[in-house]
Amino acid sequence: MPSMSSPETSPRFVAFSGFRQVAAGDRTQVVNVLRRLPPTEETLIRVFNDATGERIDLDLRPEADVAPSPTPAPEAPPTLEAAAARPVGRPKLGVVAREVTLLPRHWEWLGSQPGGASVTLRRLVDESRKANEGRVSVRAARENAYRFMSEMAGDLAGFEEASRALFAGDRPKFEGLVAPWPEDVRLQLARLATDSWSAA
Repeated sequence: MPSMSSPETSPRFVAFSGFRQVAAGDRTQVVNVLRRLPPTEETLIRVFNDATGERIDLDLRPEADVAPSPTPAPEAPPTLEAAAARPVGRPKLGVVAREVTLLPRHWEWLGSQPGGASVTLRRLVDESRKANEGRVSVRAARENAYRFMSEMAGDLAGFEEASRALFAGDRPKFEGLVAPWPEDVRLQLARLATDSWSAA
């Protein structure tokens, strides 16, 4: 079951009625399932983004399926100022110029590097991104898991301790504390928290 969505695919959602998972899939699939639920159960529904753990609102009314086409605003004629403005950098290559404030010694060092300041800065940024990629993933996974568990398990026994164990990277303690929780909640939480243990 995929846990991440990309810009090319529709977001995946998961819906709970109380502590029971009742639907999972894209928006259309989840909405179709929720519309068939008994009216008494509809008010207990909570829907989450399956990748981020964020709670979302889905409009279950049939008329919500038909969205009016936006009327494009008329384009304003170009002004002299706009015509005179020229983009800085090399936009066709994805290079955008922005201001960077450094001390003279920093500029001096950058200027002495092979390729000059711009090449060196890009290389340093790329190296830093690679070095921190794992930590960012771990932090994001913990935040996603916490977001979901706050909504679904905030009133359950052991929530505070489980939260501390999650952010401390203590997987055995975390799993022991959430073991008594409702199965569907525990399984979804385990999926969201998977990447949070990679730094342990």
